[in-house]
Formats: sequence, C-alpha cells, structure tokens
Amino acid sequence: MPGSVEYATGVLGARLVVVLGHDSCGAITAARESVEYGHSAGGFVRDVVERVTSSLLAARAAGFTEHCDVLDEHIRHTVDLMLDRSRLLSEQVASGRIAVVGLGLGYGYGYGYGLMKGVAHIVTARGIAPEVLTMDAPADE
Repeated sequence: MPGSVEYATGVLGARLVVVLGHDSCGAITAARESVEYGHSAGGFVRDVVERVTSSLLAARAAGFTEHCDVLDEHIRHTVDLMLDRSRLLSEQVASGRIAVVGLGLGYGYGYGYGLMKGVAHIVTARGIAPEVLTMDAPADE
C-alpha cells in the first residue's frame, strides 16, 4: 500500500492522501477479539490483525474503550506510521507538496452511516491545518 501511495504522489502528482477509517472495521473487531479473547485469525486476516494490534494496544493504554475512539487511534497510528516509514511522503508533506489526512466515518461519529451522507470526522492532518478541512453535515432529506 505505501508503494502505491508514493507512486500516486511522486509520479501521478496526487496532492492529497486520505487514510479513511469506518465504523464497521472488521480489522479492529478481529484485533479486539484476538487481544481480549485470545481468538487467532488465520491466513491473510492474521496479517491484518497483527498490523492493527499495536493501534489497539495504544488505544487501550490511553484508556480508550469505545469503538470510535479505538478507530481514531488506529487512523492516527496509520498516518504516523506511513510518514515515519516513507521518506518520500514525509518530505513531500514537509515541503507542502502533499497533505495527509486521517478521516473516520460512521455511527460512532453521530452522523448515521457517514459514507451514505458524505460526512467524515477529521482525526488527524499533516501538511494542512485541520480547520481548512471543515466539513459540514448535509441537511437531512
């Protein structure tokens, strides 16, 4: 995945990278079941659980227990990890060439199903001020 993002920004000229988390994230659910109940997933699901577990443990250490708070921590962790591991992306953010934004959507944010309504909660932003990214919820129809 990071290689695809580097290609998008470095070759194709994309200016915005969005890390999007959603309220029905099976990866977080599987990681919680693994940590809390000792359930181990097999195959490629196990790889995903292993990647998500560090975010889950960080959320627990911070006292977060609600799904939306754990999701926010995972989004922050994913953005930080992407920029820590990709010199290209971190240099592009530092120079103002790109921005990386972490968004969460879904029931936990009070918007109903956020994807259907086009509403997201800004969790983190690098290379752009979060207030520039304000999103107003559309009026209910």
